Amino acid sequence: MDTVRVGIAGLGVVAQVVYLPLLARRRDIFRIAAVCDLDGGHAGMFGRELGVPAYDDPTTMLDRGGFDALLVLTPGSHGPLVRAALDRGHWVLCEKPLAYSRAELDGVPADRLMVGYMKQYDPAAQRLLEALHEAGGPSGIRHLDVTVLHPSDESQLLFARARPSRPALERLAPYVEADERALTAALGTPSERLRRLYSRVVLGSVCHDLSLMRLFAGPPDTVDHVAVWPADAFPPSVEVSGVLSGEGAGRFGLRWHYLHGYPAYQETVTLHHEHGSLELRFPSPYLLNAPTRLTVVSRVGTTERTTVHQDVAEAFERQLLAFHRFVTQDEPPLTGLGGGLEDIVTAQRIIRRYARWAGIPVSGECAEEGRGRPSSRTGRSDLVEESVDGPNGESVGNPFGGGAGGV
Repeated sequence: MDTVRVGIAGLGVVAQVVYLPLLARRRDIFRIAAVCDLDGGHAGMFGRELGVPAYDDPTTMLDRGGFDALLVLTPGSHGPLVRAALDRGHWVLCEKPLAYSRAELDGVPADRLMVGYMKQYDPAAQRLLEALHEAGGPSGIRHLDVTVLHPSDESQLLFARARPSRPALERLAPYVEADERALTAALGTPSERLRRLYSRVVLGSVCHDLSLMRLFAGPPDTVDHVAVWPADAFPPSVEVSGVLSGEGAGRFGLRWHYLHGYPAYQETVTLHHEHGSLELRFPSPYLLNAPTRLTVVSRVGTTERTTVHQDVAEAFERQLLAFHRFVTQDEPPLTGLGGGLEDIVTAQRIIRRYARWAGIPVSGECAEEGRGRPSSRTGRSDLVEESVDGPNGESVGNPFGGGAGGV
């Protein structure tokens, strides 16, 4: 098989705990050719260990080349770096979020870009797709339910002993400023809480569940309820509900809770359909080869049958294999530019729905997206489902919307 030479931009936790070990495991098809981190000393340490050139500036690394593909593992928005790599002819595997704004992706070529949503490649998620097809497909989903219990990252990473990257503030400043400009383009609000909710929670974590929803049923048709609480905590709890896409008119409910001292990460995704239920239970994403559990509940005659599937194949590794096929065989990824944009649009719809209830003005892309956008299910504008809740929690203009949570 062809060996793909990769450059790595960003040497933080996900690089150290996930990608570097897996690339070493799959040296049969990948070879690390360059590394980059804004902390030059940090990058140099890994460069020496790996025997490859190390850089403290991604543009310099891209200009000097010597690799076929770039893994974008940096924090914040990835839009500018993705564009720069694609413009230079590289293939790109970009960790979420792809970008903070749609404007960052205007004119970006789609043919060499893969967005890294590893849970889509989890063997349990793929088996759920098969079981859903056997049950009649997405149109048969009555309800898709997601619950995430998210402890602190520090508690999830106690085992990892990752080495911290500490770039100087002057090295970080241009990237922070670019992120702020992208957030202004996306939301048009100075509200720091709303900007952090969008970038750090919805696009920083909830997007994984949006990607699974998109894989199983497509992007949501409506977002008609968003609650955020408590008012004095960040990250907060977030609840979102609405109507799934397609003819089945099923609904979804998503609850994401940041609980600093919670014992262990838990994520449950359940699909209920006419003939049974399909449930995924994901472990912490940092535990390589820890299996996701798929439980299939069905009926055979008068018997309730429960089947459990567990596979220790690592989702991140399967994602890397898919990226290799993308580069060497032109096999399309599960999420490319189009899917990444759909998740940004859904994230903006979530923020717009909450901001309108909370009385926080938004503009930019977040406001523009709702103007006359037709519902795929009804053909009506989604401004109907964006109606504001009344003072007693009733939804004005949407009898099924429910009340939104506090600021």
